Parts: sequence; C-alpha cells; structure tokens
Amino acid sequence: MVTKTPTLNDHYSAEFNGGSGSYYRGVLDVNKKLDDHTALRITGMGNENNIVGRDFLYSHRWGIAPSIAFGLGSRATLVLQYMHQQENSIPDFGVPVVTPPGTKTGGPITEYGIRRTNFYGTNNDQNATNDNMETARFSYKLNDHIKFFDDLRGGQFYRTFAASKATCDTTCTNNYFLGHASSALVARSGPSGAGKGTGPGTYMAPLPYQQTSWSVQNVGSMVADFHTGFLKHQIVTGFDIERVNDVRSQSTYLKAKPYASLVNPDPSVGNLLLVPGDLNPGGLVSLGALGAKSHSNGYGFDTGLFFYDQIWLTNWLSVKGGFRWDRWQTSYNLTGGNVKTNPDIHYHQVSSVFNPNVSLVGTPDEHQTYYFTWATSTTPSGMYVTNGSVPIRPGTNSFASPEKATLYEVGAKYSAFHDRMGFTASLFRLEKNNAINADPVTGQVLGSSDKQRNQGLELSVGGMIMRGWNISATYALYDSDTLNSDTAAAIGKQVQYVPHNQATLWSVYEAFPNKLYNISFGGGMTWRQHVWLNTTNTLRVPANLDFDAVISHRLGKHWKMSLNGYNLANRLNYQSLFSNRATPSTGRTFLGQISLNY
Repeated sequence: MVTKTPTLNDHYSAEFNGGSGSYYRGVLDVNKKLDDHTALRITGMGNENNIVGRDFLYSHRWGIAPSIAFGLGSRATLVLQYMHQQENSIPDFGVPVVTPPGTKTGGPITEYGIRRTNFYGTNNDQNATNDNMETARFSYKLNDHIKFFDDLRGGQFYRTFAASKATCDTTCTNNYFLGHASSALVARSGPSGAGKGTGPGTYMAPLPYQQTSWSVQNVGSMVADFHTGFLKHQIVTGFDIERVNDVRSQSTYLKAKPYASLVNPDPSVGNLLLVPGDLNPGGLVSLGALGAKSHSNGYGFDTGLFFYDQIWLTNWLSVKGGFRWDRWQTSYNLTGGNVKTNPDIHYHQVSSVFNPNVSLVGTPDEHQTYYFTWATSTTPSGMYVTNGSVPIRPGTNSFASPEKATLYEVGAKYSAFHDRMGFTASLFRLEKNNAINADPVTGQVLGSSDKQRNQGLELSVGGMIMRGWNISATYALYDSDTLNSDTAAAIGKQVQYVPHNQATLWSVYEAFPNKLYNISFGGGMTWRQHVWLNTTNTLRVPANLDFDAVISHRLGKHWKMSLNGYNLANRLNYQSLFSNRATPSTGRTFLGQISLNY
C-alpha cells in the first residue's frame, strides 16, 4: 500500500515462484501513466503452498490492489487505493510443551523424539478470511514552508475459524517417557480429561467462531518549516481518529473431539456436528467470572492529538520534543448462552493517556549522527478489541489498568569509505509496568501487575565491501528481567520470548555484472539464542539457527532467474511461541523464481 503507489513512469513486471512444499506464487504489477499528472497501478497476487516439515497444512491466498493517483508532480495530490485479499488455510497450533519426569526444565515434545511433522489438529479445522481495505491519501503543498496531509482508510474483515490446541497432560507425558508411548494421548480440545468422550462441555477456547469486523481511521497532519530568530523549526502536528467494530459468534461441537496419539496423530475425526453456541449452551467455554457466552460485540473509539517540534540550536545540533494524547473509549458486550444462570455482561471503559517524548540529535557532518531519546507509550485495556474473544476483563485493577512503557536510547550512525558502508550502534533500556500478556490457553490479551525491564545493545553494519560485494550484519544483546510480579517465582527471571543474544549475517557477490554470463551468489545465517516460554523460566525452546542461500542470473535488462534455499541444514527451529505450545518452523525449502521487468 505504501511502496506500490502509482508513478509517472510506465512500468510492467511479473514474477512466478515455485518450489518445495507445492509452493506456487504469481505476482503481477502494472503501472500506467494516463497524463502528465495522473497514473494508474494494479498489483495482483496468487499463492498456494503446503508447509515443508509439517503434515496436513496448506495455505491458499489471492489478492488484488488497484490504485489511481491524481495531481502527481503538482501541489495537490490524491491517491485512491483498494485492496482485496482472501485466504483459505489450516491453522497450525503447533506441538505440546512438556516437562519430562524428574526434570525441572521442559520444552516442545519434538525435542524428545516426536516427529516435527506431527499435526495434532483435525479435519474440522479451518481459517477462511475475506478482507477489504479502501484508502484515500491527500497531500497539499501550501508553500515552501507548509504541507498538509490527510489519510482516510476503511476496512472490512470477515473470518471463519476453527482450530485445535494440543495438550499433553501429566498422564500423557509420563506414558511417553516411562515406556508406554502407545498410550500417550493428546487432548485436542482442552485440559486433562477433556475431549475423550465426556460430552460436549469440555472444550477450551477458542471455540469455532465467525467474525465480522470493520474499521475507519482518519489521520490529518501538517508539517511546517520556519525560523524564530536564529532557531530553525520543523513542526509536525495533527489528529488521529479511529473506530474499530467487532462482532463474533461462537459455535460448539455436539460430538467431543477424540484424543490424538502423541506419536502418530490422525486428523481424520469425522463430522463433529458443528452448531451455533445458543443451540448447545452446555458446550460453551467458561470464561471464569464472565461465564460461558456465545456472542460478543464491541468497539474501540480513539481520538488522538499529536504535536512534535524539532528545533535546530545550531546547524549540527537539534532537539525534538512533543507528545501524543489519546482518549480511548471501549465498549464490550457478552451475550447468549444460558442467560438464566449467566446474565449478559456489558462493559464500558474510557481512559485518557498522555505520552511525551524528547530526543537530542547531533549531526557533526553528513557522515555521522548521534542521538538520545526518551519516550513513553501506553496500551489501554481494550485497545485490541478485534484480536481475541475477550479483549478486556473487568473486575480487577490490574486488568483495567493500561500497560505503560518508558524507553531510553542512545545511539550513533556513521557512514565510511565514501558512504559505501554504514554502521549503527545503540544502547537502550525499556521499562514496562502492568505488562500485557496473552493467555496461553485462550489467546486472550490480559493485563498483569508485572514490572519488566529489557536493556541491551544493538549493532549493525551494511554496504558494499568492494565492487559487487554487498554485506549486512546485525547483532543484539538483550538483558531482560522481571522486576516485580504477583508470581513470586517470576521475579528476577528473564522475560518470556526475549532471547539473550541474536544475530544475522547476509552477503551477496555479483560477478561479471555487465556480461552475458553474469551471476550473483551469496548466503547468510539467522541465529537466536534459546528463549523462555513462561515467566518462571521452566519451559523453553532451544536456539534457532537458519542457513539460507541464493544464486541468480540476469537475462538482459528485463529478465532474471534465481534460486533460493532456506533452512539448508533442515534444523528444527520454532516460531509462534506460547507457554504451553510451540510451532516448528518450515524445513529445508528451495524456491525458484522467474521475473520480468519493463
């Protein structure tokens, strides 16, 4: 939506990708100049693939995004954009996380001999989405000092969703590790005892649901450059108004999901008889004090104002300060189910937040920049009204209070060797109060009373070492800590999902660039140290290490062929991490591409 806006240069490109995992992807991009100030652009995409290293999973997607721009090269510009995308896929909720008997630290079951390909879902699982987005972007240059911008965007989102979360309880774990692997059974719908045939009331969230959401947002701003005496100013100010609406209806199964074998799971469980939740209130999941409800609807309405002023004290030293003020209004309703024993719940909350920030920036010359930043941010309860079945939970101060974060950062950027190489370095400290976490069972966004701190160092280098040889590398050292928590065992522990170290390296060499026999080849690695999956640091996933490579050849000015290899060592890495499950990443994959560009 940003990089593929219309331009006044005619442009036509297409590419086709194919490879491992029945991967097929086609992309078309056409830009046409209509007159001296108007252009039209259309981009389209079609994609289908399985997941290498995971059984029974697939994803089919297609989308189209036309746009037209008026007034290009003039004082007033209007860009109209539309995007439509659809997806039909199987959600992958990964493998259970277990703690072997007699040990204090656990991890994904695939670390203990279970195949990474095992899929613990069912043939009833699905993820079908239908998305639309409309955008109008207007800019106007009043004079050499003042510019106005206004962006208006609307979106509609439709989703039908059903998934299975695998749980290997103590009995399942003991059977596997103590020599009875054939008796190790995984619950696909709930905690211990659920889903084996005990009735329809044993499922856990998320139940299958149908979701309809819409949103509209308008951001208006002004950028003004001027002087007051010897001081140069650049002011950015404006407003941000957004409304998000969400309606969700949950369904239940009349038949209980059968257990799955931990060693050889079978997704074919037949028709589980899906019905609307109101027809089977006993099958709805209890949300604790909120009860078991089949319908939810809510909205979030935000009114924001922002103002930033960058002042140049000298030609090389400036200070930038400002603020953003937001008024968040959230309404949420839970209805349906057995209203006689569980009345409907209506919740409304209004919160105002003020987030200031300030930066000091020094640029001694065009090759170097030094800065210090102090900034605050606030995440109000109910901000993510479309993200979970219960985005807000009334009843306790910790759930009602917003997450507040404060950032301190000092850094430098430097270019050398005639600007062929760039270097960056930064030291930072991020502090959070009432940190927001996702419930590992339901996926609900929950507040907590935890106070967390993450501080560290980030380094990067990139550019051209010599003609034709490009390199980029990054390194980050993170020192995270839970300073305070209602869970005593979490105090002093590393923050979940935050690695202590991570690094990337990528290098490509282009040989004989202007010859018929030109060739580019290169590769790199991505490494992330192990991360803890829970706040008490008793469950973790091992380090991720990924080796990739590429080789390509140009056929004249317009055609290019390339072959990319991913996870060449076929390592068992993990993504989508939760405290009770983890999803194995894609295995060794090769993708070929043919592209044309005119």
